[in-house]
Amino acid sequence: MDQDVSNHAFEGLERLCMEPGTDGILTAPAFPGIERIEAQFSGNAFEPHRHDTYALGVTIKGVQTFSYRGKRRFSMPGQVIVLHPDEEHDGGAGTDDGLQYRMLYLEPALLFECLDAEKIGLPFVDEPVIGDPILAETLLAALGELDRELDELFVDDFVSRVAGGLAKHARTPQRPLGSVAWERTRLARDYLEAHATEAVQSGELEVVTGLDRFSLARHFRAAFATSPHRYLLMRRLQQARVMIGAGEGLSDVAAATGFADQSHLTRHFKKAYGMTPGQWAGLRRVFPQGRSGAR
Repeated sequence: MDQDVSNHAFEGLERLCMEPGTDGILTAPAFPGIERIEAQFSGNAFEPHRHDTYALGVTIKGVQTFSYRGKRRFSMPGQVIVLHPDEEHDGGAGTDDGLQYRMLYLEPALLFECLDAEKIGLPFVDEPVIGDPILAETLLAALGELDRELDELFVDDFVSRVAGGLAKHARTPQRPLGSVAWERTRLARDYLEAHATEAVQSGELEVVTGLDRFSLARHFRAAFATSPHRYLLMRRLQQARVMIGAGEGLSDVAAATGFADQSHLTRHFKKAYGMTPGQWAGLRRVFPQGRSGAR
């Protein structure tokens, strides 16, 4: 297979954002529940880590390699990558030619809300590398112009199409969820987001939701594909990334985001993102202001 995505197959990617030969992570304007990036690396980029979102992307140039669910995987240009929440993985370039890819991180809650009317659970795709031009085209509709913002109507249709694309590749039928306490788990989620830098106790969530802690844990995982504890941790790390990106010192960031100290922050940051805060800050790129606009 060609080492580059063809212009004919993926129109709109002919103007790649990263400068050739420059390692980095370019971040796009965010939309609630969706992050988008373009990354370019040579060698190993990420150490083993896991996050609480779906990671969905397309390899653009080179060979993308990563360990996932006990096997070494390889993605060629044009192939789709599907990584599920809380699944450990690493990542890097599979050849000396380097790697370029685009990825979006989708909160499970968006998919869950899309599927809730049908009362079925989140689809699990056990093969993380897929050759599916239709699903690739769907993802590239959001990843093709990273300097532009997503709007709500686009996202509604996009999430619906992604849900259908993932369901097609789920080898086991999606099981009916039964009655998920969606409103109560949403109360827990909102409370965790509002108190992300505090030491939230199980009893607080019991009072907020009216569910005992064990029932809440089951319903929360069904709705958001992670535990309340990890959801809280990831919200802290998201806040920390914003502050680090703004140039604030790690000790100040740790204190402001609920971590015991700088080493505590660094340890959890590396587990979640596969690199230290300093490495991430060195690789991070942003679009110049004034270039983004609504789709």
